[in-house]
Amino acid sequence: MIKYIILLSSFICMNIFAQGSNADALKKVDLEFSNLSKEKGVKEAFLVYTAENGVLLRPFMMPVVGYDEVKKFMEEGDNNFQLTWEPVYADVSASGEMGYTYGLYTAAYKDEKGVEQSTRGTYVSIWKKDKDGNWKFVLDTGNPGLEPRK
Repeated sequence: MIKYIILLSSFICMNIFAQGSNADALKKVDLEFSNLSKEKGVKEAFLVYTAENGVLLRPFMMPVVGYDEVKKFMEEGDNNFQLTWEPVYADVSASGEMGYTYGLYTAAYKDEKGVEQSTRGTYVSIWKKDKDGNWKFVLDTGNPGLEPRK
């Protein structure tokens, strides 16, 4: 009986550690996504990391649904800014197939006078592994206007 308890405890511990390493891996993917945005631009980064059924939720807009619509949105949108973010937290399902990240973003741009400006906000992305085992986001949204809590 003791053997079974020890064996069961081992499996539980392995599962807990595996979830932690999966979350760390997803957090790393989200950071790589941000780095690609900084290096190659917002459009390029989003086209690499959007799932076929990916959804963008943006303020004052209807949802942008599906890879082709995200691509169209990125091509038509104002890409004259740099968007970077830092994931604060990640979690992954027990199956390892879905997860989410959230964190803080910074959008840097030049105003009409050419003066550097920036705005900060929060974001959340929901991720799912594709058929090849790569993480792609299925939903991405952000909230502008980050201010410290009072």
